[in-house]
Amino acid sequence: MTDQHLRTDPGAASTAELVNQAAGQISTLVRDELALAKLELTEKGKRAGVGGGLLGGAAVLGWFGIGLLLTLAVVALDLAWPLWLAVLTVMIVVFAAAGIAALLGKKQLAKVGSPVPQDTVANVETDIRTVKAAAQRGHH
Repeated sequence: MTDQHLRTDPGAASTAELVNQAAGQISTLVRDELALAKLELTEKGKRAGVGGGLLGGAAVLGWFGIGLLLTLAVVALDLAWPLWLAVLTVMIVVFAAAGIAALLGKKQLAKVGSPVPQDTVANVETDIRTVKAAAQRGHH
């Protein structure tokens, strides 16, 4: 039998040759999958960048819109009150809204607690204990 025949006939190959072939195929498969994942992530990253840029632009335009809305409120109040009182009133309302938002945000952040993913850490610790116990049972 020739080496070529051994490569094409799996039944004639030795265990070592089969293991080497499998290792080579697995290595190629992993390399190909990583290349595919890299291409996919690159494409998704580009889309995410464009989407994030558009959302950032929308946020800036929304910010300007809020400024114009507040200006409109001042102009409308100026029709009935002196300008200084209209500006003062709108300013107080804006600061009150900012204060309420800050308090609500602080309350929500306090509910979060520790940034460490405690459930995941507990699961990993349990897994480690299980593997150690299995390893100790295997040695005895």
